[in-house]
Amino acid sequence: MSFTKEKRISIKQYLLEKIFSEDCSPAHKAAEAFDISLNTVYRYLRELEQQGIIKKNKKTEYSLISSTESFVLSRAKGELLDEYKINEDKIEKYTEKLPGNAMSIWDYAFTEMMNNAIDHSHADFVTCSIIQNYMNTTIIIKDDGIGIFKNIKDNFGFRTLDDAVEELFKGKLTTNSAKHSGEGIFFTSRLMDEFAAISDGKVFTHTKFEDLIQSIEEIDMLKDWQALKGTVIFMRLSNFTRKSTKQIFDMFADIDDGFTKTTIPVKSIFERYPVSRSQAKRLYRRLENFKTVELDFEGIDEIGQGFAHELFVVFQNEHPEVELIPLNMSEYVKKMVDHVKK
Repeated sequence: MSFTKEKRISIKQYLLEKIFSEDCSPAHKAAEAFDISLNTVYRYLRELEQQGIIKKNKKTEYSLISSTESFVLSRAKGELLDEYKINEDKIEKYTEKLPGNAMSIWDYAFTEMMNNAIDHSHADFVTCSIIQNYMNTTIIIKDDGIGIFKNIKDNFGFRTLDDAVEELFKGKLTTNSAKHSGEGIFFTSRLMDEFAAISDGKVFTHTKFEDLIQSIEEIDMLKDWQALKGTVIFMRLSNFTRKSTKQIFDMFADIDDGFTKTTIPVKSIFERYPVSRSQAKRLYRRLENFKTVELDFEGIDEIGQGFAHELFVVFQNEHPEVELIPLNMSEYVKKMVDHVKK
């Protein structure tokens, strides 16, 4: 049976996705999904082996073949000075083979995160690792500096490291406003499929936490992430991503006023449902810097009346120029918001 080119590509892509997710029976699942024989599936697997994309580990188990490179930069040797030169010399040989949108994302993400290590970390050494297979590219930037959350906490006088993590969800946060806009981590975290800033046992991420920890603990240098000193930036992006820098920037910025919109996952800030006015004050700290604020209540079943009133009445009356847009509200949350507004 002869398949179209599109179907052949789909079958191979499906197999690679199953192999990447460490599925123990990719052949049987592909045969079932595409209604084709196992012999046909094994022919495609042999082709992927011959192309150097996968390797067989056991009789029916496969893994993607990855290329890996690590390098260390030392400030004492006069390095760590130019993130664009580092990108050009060390990173582009991996990203230039990708589609244009993916390469553009990596140009932005790597230079922004490497610049943070150069300008903010006060690090003596920065280690960078690139891991690339057919499906995705992973870049890890690890420094031995002060630690991103401690740096933010000390600069802004926050009470805890958790306060510093929370503020990163909002964006427009920088410890060096003369040189930086506070956009780098905000936009990079949304451009990546998986992103984490790790320091002092704390994690900032938009990725589902359990999935993220599984991803980072598969990498030897990150197995003991809770005890690592300094800061680790973990970034992973599909080589076939449909995202673009323009698409993500347009979601949160406009051509005249710049970075004017933010989306805050409320669940990432509060372990339990928020009830108090003090919790609302933590949430709306610096929100007057935005025109539009989306508050994503996914995973929050309840909120307290004091929290709702402080946020949707007190803050809103003091800052009518800020549009608060609640998203994914449960029935109870919506009733409480409507109640305090009345």
